[in-house]
Amino acid sequence: MGSLPPLRYFDGYLPIEDHGLIGDGATAALVGRDGTIWWMCVPRFDSPPLFDSIIDARRGSHFAITPENLVGSRQFYLPDTGVLVTEMMSQSGLVSLTDALALRTGTDLTEDAEAARHELVRSVVVLEGTVDLNVVLRLAQETQLQKSNDGFQIRSPQHSGLQVHFSSSPYLENLHAKVRLSSGQGMTFALTWNGTYGHATSNISEVLNETVKTWQRWIQGFRYAGPQDHIVRRSAITLKLLDHFSNGSIVAAPTSSLPESIGGGRNWDYRYSWIRDAAFSVYALHRIGFSCEARGFLKWVLDAIDRGERPRVLYDVDGNLPPKEREDFSYSGYRGSLPVRWGNAAADQIQHDVYGEILDCAYQWGKHHGSIEPRLWERLKKLITAAGNTCRNPDHGIWEVRTTPRPFTYSAALCQVALDRGARIAELFGFPEDIAAWRKKADEITKAILEQAWNPKFQSLTEQLGGGGLDASLLSLPLRRVIPANHPKMIATTEAIRQHLNAGNGLLYRYRIEESPDGLPDKHGAFLLCSFWLVDNLTAQGRLDEAMALYESLCRRASGLGLFSEQIDPASGTFLGNFPQALSHIGCISAGFNLACAGCTTMR
Repeated sequence: MGSLPPLRYFDGYLPIEDHGLIGDGATAALVGRDGTIWWMCVPRFDSPPLFDSIIDARRGSHFAITPENLVGSRQFYLPDTGVLVTEMMSQSGLVSLTDALALRTGTDLTEDAEAARHELVRSVVVLEGTVDLNVVLRLAQETQLQKSNDGFQIRSPQHSGLQVHFSSSPYLENLHAKVRLSSGQGMTFALTWNGTYGHATSNISEVLNETVKTWQRWIQGFRYAGPQDHIVRRSAITLKLLDHFSNGSIVAAPTSSLPESIGGGRNWDYRYSWIRDAAFSVYALHRIGFSCEARGFLKWVLDAIDRGERPRVLYDVDGNLPPKEREDFSYSGYRGSLPVRWGNAAADQIQHDVYGEILDCAYQWGKHHGSIEPRLWERLKKLITAAGNTCRNPDHGIWEVRTTPRPFTYSAALCQVALDRGARIAELFGFPEDIAAWRKKADEITKAILEQAWNPKFQSLTEQLGGGGLDASLLSLPLRRVIPANHPKMIATTEAIRQHLNAGNGLLYRYRIEESPDGLPDKHGAFLLCSFWLVDNLTAQGRLDEAMALYESLCRRASGLGLFSEQIDPASGTFLGNFPQALSHIGCISAGFNLACAGCTTMR
């Protein structure tokens, strides 16, 4: 046997980057490099977790399949799929563990339809030697177990009315077992929560094969000829793993409360869909050939905002308001990072950028997928008016600060987007509106940003109208067609942000907390999306060598599986924040596409 990379634990936890993601379009799970499922919510992304050890390693629940005396491991995906393989080496042998959240046979992932079997399947085989395999299914204390013919019926106190069934082949007498296996021997396991696919261990090979085929059929729609093809390809699959197939929503991340700084309190629940992510997602997915996902997400956005009196910042996967944010100190938190939170208070914040995000989505819907219905247009007109009226009012901004609201530049810019896209929609479909007035107001907002957010001392646009610190969100203004990337003040802003918010080695902070207080005492890491935005600006300014060098360095920061976190610890390079993060993968796709359009089509 050769050697595999050793495992490292910190305070009893694997590094965030040492996990792989599997999913089925309804939920997702994190599988550690040690063969343990550390996190999984059932039956959907925003349900209570069935496995939660990633936020409490000592007392949390998990599903481990691990050889005794584990010394090293590696993970990889079966090509072009969401099916994960973990190879683990012990002192006496080598095992291969294949994990998937299974998909229904014959499913077409380009359709907005249920695809999940609601079934976790795990298949392990010994490749070399003889191993003692530890199989541990540890559940919450009050969980009720009842033996069945092929396994156990599980009733979790957190999942009222949900029947979970565990089965294995060969049959296990208990949920904490040790099994000796020799080369060529294996075991299969299934955990189901739909009441339909019982006795699954008899056909796990078939289930895995069909799941692989379904993923490989879907990726045939991938259209990209640019740098770092393999990373962009994996980013597309990762976004699909974060997609709720049946309704088109995309969660920001599948996890809650993974910290922005180890031991700190910046721990949020990201298992919801942000309106802000919609336009970024749609841009990225359209560009690489996945119009069906873009169309599905746009429909979800427009349906969600059509239900309430005012558009919210985020919704649950069904387009309803998420639960109220609460702090849960019954968990110890990832590496002692407290509090653990459920729900997200940003849903109740005022963020004016939501007008621009929605109108941008509506414009893309109309341009690429069909007409804007009169009833929807009446709703959208109210948002355009609101954007014009509130563009200079204080709000909580893109970074969702928990301080007194401020007149954020990004929010004003997205109000400009609302007016611009509203005018474009009216022109496109011949709606009898005062388009000239909307365009005049949009121009006034742009002028106000260039004049009132400009700080001669910094030689940069700043976070708010009237002054303030530097803000990396302003790097997105050219992407939203608010200010051209080659405008002298945008060129200067790009350079000022690059220097003043520099976290080292191409990484950027969103802002400096001491200059831009956000109501929280803890530090945070470098935000990956901001660095991808920097690539976009350098590309648009014709600085292609710099853009390509930065892009390649960011892609090298992906995990061994090609996954990105929300943030990076600048000192150690380790991952921070909820994982994997949709916006980071969106940034990777968009920056690569823009480089390809600029003629940078090969990797160095």
